[in-house]
Amino acid sequence: MSDACSWCGTGVAGGEGFRAHEPAGSRRAVFCRLEHVVPWVIRGGAWEAAPPAGAPPAPSTPAAMAPGTCAWCRAELDAARVVLVRERGQHRIADGFCSTAHLLEWAKAGGRYGR
Repeated sequence: MSDACSWCGTGVAGGEGFRAHEPAGSRRAVFCRLEHVVPWVIRGGAWEAAPPAGAPPAPSTPAAMAPGTCAWCRAELDAARVVLVRERGQHRIADGFCSTAHLLEWAKAGGRYGR
């Protein structure tokens, strides 16, 4: 199963890329590269609707993997969080954020390993 990058439209297969989720709004976005998060957020972040509640969950569904603190400011996350999941083969690495603004700053700084 393949999704299209929310910024450039390139196909992103399962087990590759990044998937952003806003669980409270049932929205998602897909990125082939972390660098594509930056212009996507700057241009207003056009989210897609998440799959319906009855649909089988995607491998990167953040329900059980959501971190408790923001990866940018370390504040406690509430229901309005944004979760970015890096998919690498069978592995999933999740980072949580207070908002897309904090996701933007984190991505601009190089992500998990740039700060």
